[in-house]
Amino acid sequence: MRVLVVTAVTAERDAVAAAAGPCDEVALPGGYALLRAAGGPVACDVLAAGVGPAAAAAGAATALTAAALAGAPYGLVVSAGIGGGFVPGPEGSPPGAPLGSVVVADAIVAADLGAETPDGFAPVTDLGFGTVAHRPDPALVEAVAAAAGAAAGTVVTVSTVTGSAARAAELAERHPGVLAEAMEGFGVAEAAAAHGVPVLEVRTVSNAVGPRDRGAWRIGAALTALTGAFRTLPGALTAATGPAPDLHRS
Repeated sequence: MRVLVVTAVTAERDAVAAAAGPCDEVALPGGYALLRAAGGPVACDVLAAGVGPAAAAAGAATALTAAALAGAPYGLVVSAGIGGGFVPGPEGSPPGAPLGSVVVADAIVAADLGAETPDGFAPVTDLGFGTVAHRPDPALVEAVAAAAGAAAGTVVTVSTVTGSAARAAELAERHPGVLAEAMEGFGVAEAAAAHGVPVLEVRTVSNAVGPRDRGAWRIGAALTALTGAFRTLPGALTAATGPAPDLHRS
């Protein structure tokens, strides 16, 4: 299987690539460069596409198109990186995602794509347009989450990072079961859907969603956790999809 992993920034890209072993740099149209690790049952390309859903969609679409034109399409796209975790609520509410934990999205949701109305936020689907959610294959989510020791739940994509307790509470109320917030997943999922390729989102938690307290961020630990999570990915994919066929067998 060939897997495309899309991150926002080079620190995330390098954390993922560290799990894959030695990599070669491959130039793509548009000035993009991805890191390619071959060998083993899963061949992994890692691209830092930029921050936000638009940049993520553009970078992912470029890599997907280049692969298709080369006759070597990807079998899976993964949006990956660090993100904010929603803090655990009262007893009986979703468990949340503490610092350093790993989250695999069972729903990739555009949380701020829509309109403000007198009755509050309305997703773009309520206006009769588009989509606001992509739901990865549940069996794949389960296998990857189990291998990485991750929680599975909703990951919301935002264009503006949450910076207040009120906004965090609003998102948690609108998206029951939400575990994490990031800025690229929905863009990557849109590009994958346009190419008919399955998608996953994997996040490691560097900070709590809410008031921005840089002193409490644990970016280094989250990047280390990202490397650890991706070390488990080849085995999880092989278990979930079966080994790749031996094309040299007579």
